[in-house]
Amino acid sequence: MAAATTGMSNALQGLDQALDAPRRPGVQLGNWRWVVRQRMNAVRDALVIEVRTPDDTWLAARGGTAFRQRNALLGRLNDLAPLILESPDVEIIRLDMKRLLADIAHHLQRLRDLAYDDVEIELGGSE
Repeated sequence: MAAATTGMSNALQGLDQALDAPRRPGVQLGNWRWVVRQRMNAVRDALVIEVRTPDDTWLAARGGTAFRQRNALLGRLNDLAPLILESPDVEIIRLDMKRLLADIAHHLQRLRDLAYDDVEIELGGSE
């Protein structure tokens, strides 16, 4: 789990840095688009391998919700992928990507909360 978390953190950080890189018309903008698109692939790959679901029935519903949220995030990522390369207004797409990064961060926090609750149940809580 730690290796997957590190991979996701690195992918998110790499995409965030790429989004903040200078965007000037011409070759530099083309390079920016290509780097962002490559970093998006790394984030997508990290989301795809996320498969942790709790076995406990109490947490199974929350795990299913997290799975659906992950699929929605993947859908948004896939929708934005061609726009990064083609959209004439990259600033709008960049802001959409920044929002998506924030939503992915919230999703990851929900997964950490779910994992914590799963361990808490196994250990018997705070009693």
